[in-house]
Amino acid sequence: MDISIVIPLYNEEESLPELSEWIKRVTTTNNFSYEVIFIDDGSTDNSWNIIEKINANNNNFKGIKFQRNYGKSAALNEGFRAAKGTVVITMDADMQDSPDEIPSLYKMVTEDNFDIVSGWKKKRFDPITKTIPTKFFNAATRWSSGIKLHDFNCGLKAYKNKVVKSIEVYGEMHRYIPVIAKWAGFRKIGEKIVEHRTRKYGKTKFGWERFINGFLDLATISFVSRFSKRPMHFFGLYGTICFLCGFLMSIYLIISKLLISNFALTNRPAFFIALTVMIIGMQLFLAGFIAELIGRNAPERNSYLIESRLDV
Repeated sequence: MDISIVIPLYNEEESLPELSEWIKRVTTTNNFSYEVIFIDDGSTDNSWNIIEKINANNNNFKGIKFQRNYGKSAALNEGFRAAKGTVVITMDADMQDSPDEIPSLYKMVTEDNFDIVSGWKKKRFDPITKTIPTKFFNAATRWSSGIKLHDFNCGLKAYKNKVVKSIEVYGEMHRYIPVIAKWAGFRKIGEKIVEHRTRKYGKTKFGWERFINGFLDLATISFVSRFSKRPMHFFGLYGTICFLCGFLMSIYLIISKLLISNFALTNRPAFFIALTVMIIGMQLFLAGFIAELIGRNAPERNSYLIESRLDV
């Protein structure tokens, strides 16, 4: 199968018939063998009934329905598990992503050999209250990850099948799939300018809280990606630095007390700062030690991604 198109959705009953016809037209024109996987993330409208009708008319269109709303990351993760196509393409169901981009995305993965191609909505039709925070979010992600993409949160992306089978998306981590893939060893990440269409039906499902959650998730994925298998390298390093700083400060204060008769040790703020820094250092070190013990007993402690084998 050439393409799997994974579409997470929540209350998008109005757009689904038109979107499915558009996808069918594009894939048929380009002679793609394809499947479309709708993931209904606990919709409360008529979305699932419409998906069932679409499937009855064309079994290339499939569906997964969640019992309740779990979020976009959970929907994408289930779609990735079910996808069988050589190239996996994700898009949103609100028709702000154009299916006409599918052939060029497919070509960039199959012919240009990109692991991931991320869409860039260079010209957006969103209000300034959404575009300005998005620019800050993308700049922070570029700086921390080293991945030179302009639009990390664009729903229109294409992946090699082995990429989506090698990563796990959870929480709100769908914004950082390129970052997760990079830390999994997939480093050929491309970008394509794509059309951003005005919303035709419904209303946006995202509010201001997604920007705060986005930066918290960025800190989480940065830490987990680098130190999940060696937490002591993080906690132990900073714990040791804190403890040594506090210890050296304490030694200085003690020597000063011994040499200067009227030196009031406990009246000095530096004394309490030194004790506090030493305690923080010990706590960080112990946190790293406990994390190492937990990691040693985790069933996936020696789970690694293997690209290929020869005579093994």
